[in-house]
Amino acid sequence: MLLAACGAPARTAHAPTDGAPAPRRFLALGDSYTIGESVAAAERWPVQLAGLLRARGVALAEPQIIARTGWTTDELAAAIDAAEPQGPFDLVSLLVGVNNQYRGRAAGEYRAELRALLGRAVALAGGDARRVLVLSIPDWGVTPFAAGRDAARIAAEIDAFNAIGRAEALDAGVRYVDVTAESRRAATDPALVAGDGLHPSGAMYAAWAALALPDALAALGAA
Repeated sequence: MLLAACGAPARTAHAPTDGAPAPRRFLALGDSYTIGESVAAAERWPVQLAGLLRARGVALAEPQIIARTGWTTDELAAAIDAAEPQGPFDLVSLLVGVNNQYRGRAAGEYRAELRALLGRAVALAGGDARRVLVLSIPDWGVTPFAAGRDAARIAAEIDAFNAIGRAEALDAGVRYVDVTAESRRAATDPALVAGDGLHPSGAMYAAWAALALPDALAALGAA
C-alpha cells in the first residue's frame, strides 16, 4: 500500500499445438494487495487462486497482473491504458480503493472511478459481468503499521468504501467477495501479516483465494 513496487509482467496464454483447448485467461487488477507486496510471487492471492482452480481441473494460464503498491483508482485506470491488456479474459478480478481511503480521498470520487473501472473490467471479460470478481478492501488498521492510529476510524472509513464497492458491484452485475472480515483476523494472529508489518502474509492470501474460489469456479462455468 505504501511502498514502491512494480507490477507483474504481462503474460498471455498461447494455444497449445496438440489440439487441446487453450488455457483459460485470468486478468487481476489492483494495488499492493494484488501484486503481493512483501510476499513471494507464488504467494500472491491471484496466483494461489489459479492454483486452486487448476487443482479442480480448470486449465488456466498464469494470471496476467496489472497492479502496483500505492495505486489509487485513477492510477490503476491509467495503468490499464498503458498496459493495453488484450481481452477477452475468462476471469477478471478487481481489488482497489485502500489508497483512496489512506490518502483521504472523497467517497464520491471513489464511487465514480470504481464504476468506470468496473465497466472496463466487464469489457475485458468479453462483456460478461459474471466473469468479473470484485474483492472488498481489507482493513489495514489492525496491522502493526497502524499502531497508535485511530483503528476505529480506519475501520469505519473502509466499511464505508466497501459499502460503495458492494453497491456498485451489484449494479454492474459482477460477483463480490468479502475479504474484509478475514483481514481483521490479523489483529490477533501475527502469522497473517507479512514481514513489513502492514501487508498480508501468504497465509492470509491463501484464505482470500479460498474465499474467492466458489465465485471463480462459477465465473468459469466450472462450479
